[in-house]
Formats: sequence, structure tokens, C-alpha cells
Amino acid sequence: MDLLDALAAEAASCTVCATKLPLGPRPVFRVSGTARVLLIGQAPGTKVHETGIPWNDASGDRLRGWLGFARDEFYDSSRIAILPMGFCYPGRLKNGGDAPPRPECAPLWHERFLRLMPELRLKLLIGSYAQSRYLGPGTMTTHVRNFAAHPRFFALPHPSWRTIGWEARNPWFQQDVLPALREAIARVT
Repeated sequence: MDLLDALAAEAASCTVCATKLPLGPRPVFRVSGTARVLLIGQAPGTKVHETGIPWNDASGDRLRGWLGFARDEFYDSSRIAILPMGFCYPGRLKNGGDAPPRPECAPLWHERFLRLMPELRLKLLIGSYAQSRYLGPGTMTTHVRNFAAHPRFFALPHPSWRTIGWEARNPWFQQDVLPALREAIARVT
């Protein structure tokens, strides 16, 4: 077993915040020493928690559409790695949305995994939690609009149904950002 496999086994059995997870721990992530693209999203929803497959829901369908990936391409872990900000389903807020990712996860796992994935060329920061951690202060809209300012990162909104209105108010996302995203992915894969 190599170091990456050992770390993945350790993360898969993590129970650090088990008492705070409404459905219990079920870390959902994918890593590979050969992956060139990393998706850093928020945290699994209930459908992903049930199946153990990252982005296995309507948000994942939208994300694959944005990226221009067929399902089998998206789940090719030799090319695409997935490290959410929180590896387990964090529960629901009173307004019906998912709770924020658990704050323990990213500091505990991200740097350790990143050191063991040397082929990564592009990190997609999906949603404000990932963008805040990796790009610092600023709004999600500002980070997404300024995609060219961070050549090794690419900021995207979370692809949930809640961003449909945001997309309608920001037509530059479809016109400018998505073509540049697909070009950036094509360059590194």
C-alpha cells in the first residue's frame, strides 16, 4: 500500500466529528496520484451520502454539463480527483439548505492529500467555502468573474438549483467563464 492509499484508508474511516453528523460519518472523496484536475466542493448531500458516489445528484449533473464531461469521464479517478471541504454530510439548516461543511475536515485532510497528488494542474473551487479557503476574502461572484487571475485555480458557483437565478443575472458566466473552463481542462488533461 502506498502513502496515498494509506491516507485514503485513514480518511475513509475518519470519525473526528461523528457526534455532530446527523447521518453518521461516511467520508465521500476520490483521490489519485495521476489526477490532473481536482474538484473541491462543499460537502456531500443526502443522495451522495446514501450512495457514497461524489456529485451523484442533480448538482453533479449540472456540474458535468458545465465541465463538458460525460459521466464516465467525470468519474475517471485517474484524471479527476474530488476533495470536498467536508467529507461527510453535515445536515440541514432550518431554511432547508444543507449545513456548511464541517470545519474540521479541510484542515485535517486537504494538505496531506495535496502533497501526495503531484500531477494536479488545475483545482476547481466550487462554491464559496472552497473559494474562501484557497482564494481568501471576496464574494463568490467576484472570484468566479476573475477566473483568469488565478491560473492554477478556477472558481465556480455551486451548481445547485439555487444558482439558476444567479446564472440568469450573470450571463457572462455562460458566455465567458464556461468556455474558458473547458479550455483550461482540455489543456491539462
